[in-house]
Amino acid sequence: MTSGVRRVVPLTFGWENLPETVSIHGGDPTRHLREPVPGVLLELDGGWMLLDTGFNIPLVRDPLLYRRFHGRNHDIHAELLPDDRDSLEVAFELVGVDPGDVVVVALSHLHNDHAGGLRWFADRVPVHLQQRELDYGLTGGRPGDGPEQHGFFRIDFDDPVIDWRLADGEAELAPGVLAVPTYGHTPGHQSFVVTLDERAAQEYGVPGFVLAFDAADLQRNIDEELAVGGFIDCPPEQTVEAIRRLKAIARERGFRLVPGHDPEVWPAFTRQLGVPGP
Repeated sequence: MTSGVRRVVPLTFGWENLPETVSIHGGDPTRHLREPVPGVLLELDGGWMLLDTGFNIPLVRDPLLYRRFHGRNHDIHAELLPDDRDSLEVAFELVGVDPGDVVVVALSHLHNDHAGGLRWFADRVPVHLQQRELDYGLTGGRPGDGPEQHGFFRIDFDDPVIDWRLADGEAELAPGVLAVPTYGHTPGHQSFVVTLDERAAQEYGVPGFVLAFDAADLQRNIDEELAVGGFIDCPPEQTVEAIRRLKAIARERGFRLVPGHDPEVWPAFTRQLGVPGP
């Protein structure tokens, strides 16, 4: 049997209500989307790998904290799962996995809807990220245009107990899991190429997946090669180059390329993999 990922379990940590312009550069500002907040569990030989961690729930639930952290992003409104508990806990329960069984975490980037749940794992498991992403989150930006103006909440990731495993470019994170730099949306954004083992490939009908996360929010970003709406310190065309790179990898390997926030594709992907959704 070939070495690879045994199982892929998409998670939904909540939603964001936002104008199309957040996901498509030059999109329709009057068209609003309810986009899922994604995560993915990958079953490895030694346990589960979690890709992205959703929101920092207290910063969404508490009105004063919400105003402090989310208030500046007035076009983006966070929506949690309909439960009084932490959305990460609920999302894991829906798929029958214990957060304690996660042995490694990898983050596509440090935006608050992807890194907010790190506190569940900070002092327990290694966390993979691109070095340039952490550098920007901790020290980047300019006065009045720093990371927090771009959706980075330092409280999510500035923690001395986090066991960072930092890469500079492409990196194999585990057998069957490759991090691919897709810089643009953020300075150190990475996407993930997931190669399945033989049994999983037969079950899912494809040899693997290319998980774009925010390198391509929507299927339209992929099909029409449209720049994403959010990008930092680069021209929008750079985000198109990242999309083309992911499309080339998927085409060469026969993998399925999955956008990160599509309100139709993500729930369908979840159902197709036999995973209960919220």
